Amino acid sequence: APSSDYAAGHRGIDVPAALGTTASAVADGTVAFAGAVGGRTVVTIDHGSGLVSTLDSVTPLVAAGDEVVQGDAVGRVSVGHCPATAPCLHLDARVDGRYVDPMPYLPPAEWPVLLPESAWPG
Repeated sequence: APSSDYAAGHRGIDVPAALGTTASAVADGTVAFAGAVGGRTVVTIDHGSGLVSTLDSVTPLVAAGDEVVQGDAVGRVSVGHCPATAPCLHLDARVDGRYVDPMPYLPPAEWPVLLPESAWPG
């Protein structure tokens, strides 16, 4: 994480995903922005109560003002945040304009997640 709100650093998480993979809304909300920022295309969703999520780099399938529900397709993974040789979907979250760790805001996985033995407690 960056040392301050405006310092250089990585904010959010990167999820490996093949180019063209469907990117879905992580929660219900209203699309606040869908378009280019700094040469990359993103989709930003306002979830209410100050919580906003952004998916980067995606080719938008939605437009500003669209209402979405969790799981709706909002874009397709494109080249941008990660190199084309290892494409990914970047997800970040902001609460009242400040970047926060998005993990606590994500719904629980619907399938078992297996961890390597080295990650086991104890």
